[in-house]
Amino acid sequence: MRIALISFHSFFQPGGVKTHILGLAKEFRKKGVESKIIVPRRKRKEYYGKNVILLGTSFPFPFAGATSDLTINFNPLAIEDTLRKEKFDVLHFHNFGFPSILQILASPAVSNTLNILTFHANIKGSKFMTRFPFLLNLINKICQWKIDGIIGVAPFILKYFKGYRGPKIVIPNGIDLEIFNPEVQKIKKYADGKINILFLGRIEKRKGLIYLLKAYKILERNLPPNFSERLRLIIVGEGPLKEDLEKWVKFNKLKNVIFEGEVPEEIVPSFYKSCDIYCSPAIFGESFGLVLLEAMACQKPIVAFGNEGYKKILTGKGARFLAEPRDYKTLAQKLEILIKNEKLRKEMGDWGIKEAQKYSWTKIASQVLNFYQLCQQNKQKRKI
Repeated sequence: MRIALISFHSFFQPGGVKTHILGLAKEFRKKGVESKIIVPRRKRKEYYGKNVILLGTSFPFPFAGATSDLTINFNPLAIEDTLRKEKFDVLHFHNFGFPSILQILASPAVSNTLNILTFHANIKGSKFMTRFPFLLNLINKICQWKIDGIIGVAPFILKYFKGYRGPKIVIPNGIDLEIFNPEVQKIKKYADGKINILFLGRIEKRKGLIYLLKAYKILERNLPPNFSERLRLIIVGEGPLKEDLEKWVKFNKLKNVIFEGEVPEEIVPSFYKSCDIYCSPAIFGESFGLVLLEAMACQKPIVAFGNEGYKKILTGKGARFLAEPRDYKTLAQKLEILIKNEKLRKEMGDWGIKEAQKYSWTKIASQVLNFYQLCQQNKQKRKI
């Protein structure tokens, strides 16, 4: 079996879809399953290894409070040439990229392939989709036309595909426990006895960093000196709001707020290991919450806003440290509980690592392969 993992999001920047595809491909290799990744270019010179095929061009555009991709293949013959050369048995699409997905599905080279879609995006509340509601209906019609099975990374995502009559399943994102684990080395400059709160993500509207900064301001003002003087907020990531939020921090005279910028992916686990609390104040648009799992796998307690995606991961004990989106005062209270209680931080870290084990790529990849088989059997029955 030869599998193409197709992304309509550029690999030029980090992102959840990129992480998912790379993790799935790595696990497929371990299982002896042949796969290649197909992604669009964002820049002229990009290279991600021999198993990544650059096909089409990605143009960034704002979508649902974040940055998405408009992907197009200016040379349709390149699609045909690539698919005929590689002889894929399965085309596994990740999200719906217009118009590129139509260009690929219309190619004669996909007449005998098994076509699977994993939908990662939480489009609920998107102004774009509200303005153009017919698009969701169009997506369903295209799926019914050429897609043999749909995977949602969370249960609510499958609600977008009510009109689809083929196999559907929930398979969550996976996590590489070889990379994210408690044995990761700390970053020396942050191993100085301070209580580190970590934010990691794109600095854009939907990630809600402003609300964490407002919560931090409350903590600096209200905590006893033996805690407030040891407090530090580490911010890892880039984005369109970074400069404005740096000015906000300076204007409000917040202490020990460090903007690290974007860091190499290989040292991201060390940032998780170096924090005492991981905080994700994303206000909407989260279908899952991979960053939460990464921090949990490194044995760190989580405080977050209870958006739809995060509530599927932080259940049971974890739900105690969720606040309503935008409620930065409650967010500050949740953080304060953990700041003052080192024993509780350890208890929640222990809980988190056990939860993260459920999402190992070994388990997730097996579920995906089993779904391929189910969809293939269903396709063959329809032909009879």
